[in-house]
Amino acid sequence: MAAVNLGLPRSASLRDEPSAAAPSLAGRPRVPGLIDRFGRVARDLRVSVTEKCSLRCTYCMPAEGLPAIPREDLLTPAEIARLVGIGVRDLGIREVRFTGGEPLMRADLAEIIGLSAAAAPGIDLSITTNGIGLDHRVRELVAAGLTRVNISLDTVDREHFAALTRRDRLPAVFAGIAAAHAAGLTPLKLNAVMMRQTLAGAPDLLAWALENSCRLRFIEQMPLDADHTWLRDNMVSAEELLAVLRTRFDLVEAGRPDDPSSPAEEWLVDGSPATVGIIASVTRSFCSACDRTRITAEGTVRSCLFGDDETDLRGLLRGGADDAELARWWRGAMWGKQSGHGMDAAGFVPPVRSMGAIGG
Repeated sequence: MAAVNLGLPRSASLRDEPSAAAPSLAGRPRVPGLIDRFGRVARDLRVSVTEKCSLRCTYCMPAEGLPAIPREDLLTPAEIARLVGIGVRDLGIREVRFTGGEPLMRADLAEIIGLSAAAAPGIDLSITTNGIGLDHRVRELVAAGLTRVNISLDTVDREHFAALTRRDRLPAVFAGIAAAHAAGLTPLKLNAVMMRQTLAGAPDLLAWALENSCRLRFIEQMPLDADHTWLRDNMVSAEELLAVLRTRFDLVEAGRPDDPSSPAEEWLVDGSPATVGIIASVTRSFCSACDRTRITAEGTVRSCLFGDDETDLRGLLRGGADDAELARWWRGAMWGKQSGHGMDAAGFVPPVRSMGAIGG
């Protein structure tokens, strides 16, 4: 089979030999990049390196964490770097971000970054992290080739942070942010998921971000929580958030000035060059401009957050496939990408995997 439809992290029972048939390329134009049937081209690669995390955010993970992926089922640093090299050299990838779970939970993260930097010289290599422990590791990561970080921070209220993440670790996140600044990892972006219980504190978070030279982006909560409690009627929309922020700030819409394919719409704050971004994944879908391709921690290509079909590259890697064959399978996986997340459809069914298992 060319693709597998699994909701849970892969187990050791999955074979490591290549599958019998590659994904179909029927009708695909003979171009090197990761084009799909709707004309979109993926240039932004997200690579999950682990399912483990030091927090248990309610919109991402169950309280007990995700089922553990056997170590032998995780891609090795060399395997990750090889795929990064193929993506950049042969498939038109322009930036790479390592995600999780929490990528800092990988003891060999610096090796992953270093080998990837060598495989794709000059490429932008970033991580999405909760920042916990970053102060202890940032120097080695930058030395390895890390160029930027996105740090998740939903609130600056310690009590709300502990309730939302099920861990009282806000000071550790602040320490990670300070260390990233000191290491020159700028612009430093903060990602905040818009939640009902933290909505009143959103202006405080924006004020903190401005005072600490961070670029804040709010994200509408998507149905990717492990507990499957997401309800559209209960989520905070972009319009509701803007109304709350405008009780303290003057906001002027600026669109997407840096990148038309960026998921974040920007607003100028109080007449200054400073901005706040909103990723309205649910109410202002940007699926038609999506330029992302994802590789899970177990080495499958996932073309869409909301599509459970995954194409196995790990078996190819360990079965002796050359770079051309790996690229062909990757192209086939992306050629079959669905048109959008489908949240507005009457029969919408959330993906089986949660965000923590997919990689953001």
